[in-house]
Amino acid sequence: MHLHDWGNLFWQQIKATDTLQWLAVTLGMVEVLLAKANKIALYPVGIAGTLISIYILLSVGLYAECFLNGYYLVMSIYGWWYWFKKRNSTPVTASYCNCKDWIIIVLIVAVSFMLLAFLLKYFTASTVPFWDAWVSATACAGMWLLSKRKIENWVLLNISNLFAIPLLVYKKLPLFAALTMFLFVVAIVGYYDWRKIIQQEKILY
Repeated sequence: MHLHDWGNLFWQQIKATDTLQWLAVTLGMVEVLLAKANKIALYPVGIAGTLISIYILLSVGLYAECFLNGYYLVMSIYGWWYWFKKRNSTPVTASYCNCKDWIIIVLIVAVSFMLLAFLLKYFTASTVPFWDAWVSATACAGMWLLSKRKIENWVLLNISNLFAIPLLVYKKLPLFAALTMFLFVVAIVGYYDWRKIIQQEKILY
């Protein structure tokens, strides 16, 4: 496909995107910016965007993506609760993963990848079950780390984004590939912002 064709496809997608889809995308962008700024408001914004996304994905029959968004919803609710319960004690701040965290990360990625790959390969018409499963598995681990305020969440989310961008291009979804590229850049900035927060906390304490 030539560059001109990609441009036409991109424009056609923009014209075909309804208000509800734009709202979901906008809320997703606001959520990641709030996460980069380490603000608790990321959770209610993310929950609203995820609920809308689940409705849209169900309406077009993308059930695997609905499952992943359902996971995002659960982890967002957990993260909001985890942060809120700490309001009268030590503030929830960003930190690095310890050995136990890394073990959990490996388990989340491995189990999620194998389960999703199996389901996509044998129970759906997916043409990229392993690729799709890897994107989802690493995103699951990243979301868990975000709920725990671990700086490595940006690393896992960007591993997912890095594989998701060419996957979306392959599936001829340049609009969503462009959005994922935006999230990729924001995650890089978020990592360095959180690192500054951690360094400042060390100085204060």
